[in-house]
Amino acid sequence: MNTNSNSYTFIYAAIMVTIVAAVLSTTAIALKPRQSKNVEIEKKSNILTTVNKGLDAANAEDKGIYVETEFAKYITNSYVVNSAGEKVEGDAFTIDLNKEQAKDIEVQKLPVFECKEDDGSIKYILPIRGKGLWGPIWGYVALEDDMNTIYGAVFDHKGETPGLGAEINTGWFQKPFIGKKLFDESGKFVSIMIVKGGASPDDMHGVDAISGGTITSKGLEDMLKDNLSMYESFLKNQNK
Repeated sequence: MNTNSNSYTFIYAAIMVTIVAAVLSTTAIALKPRQSKNVEIEKKSNILTTVNKGLDAANAEDKGIYVETEFAKYITNSYVVNSAGEKVEGDAFTIDLNKEQAKDIEVQKLPVFECKEDDGSIKYILPIRGKGLWGPIWGYVALEDDMNTIYGAVFDHKGETPGLGAEINTGWFQKPFIGKKLFDESGKFVSIMIVKGGASPDDMHGVDAISGGTITSKGLEDMLKDNLSMYESFLKNQNK
């Protein structure tokens, strides 16, 4: 056995591993600000989409600048409330819903974004987060100023099945939420039901489920009910 040769190979391998690790670590640190900015732009773009703003982002010469400009123009206010509907300290944009949902209901912080339309009317945008079949799902729901009627909705996922549960991020699934109601005629919060086999056209609280995506559809229904019910006091207080 050539001991010297084996030692040389071991030392050489150890040095190369150290060098590669250092390069990867340096690259990751260097790219982190850019990655964080991309996440921020994507989040702002999704918020805008719920109120039909920033829709030309994909065709913009500089997507980042376009989204930032649209966001500054239309998202004129944001704040944090608690489950009692009271405003509390916090930055709505940086609230981590995953961490908040691990807390007791009484201390959870709930982000609210306000969109001021060109005609002066206000739309209220509420972030939501839940669980699908294979991982987290999330989205944003925009409400009319009656604090009841859905103006727009955007959903996304981490790893739902393509062609099935992954369809929650498509326009055909999201569009039917427009005009649906969170409260019934008596003022009771009922949320939105995802109906397997198709919702009745006159059902103001139901939309069609995804064929073959039953578990994801159920997860989205639970997400809407669990998250939006947390805002019930806020919605009722705003509508007085």
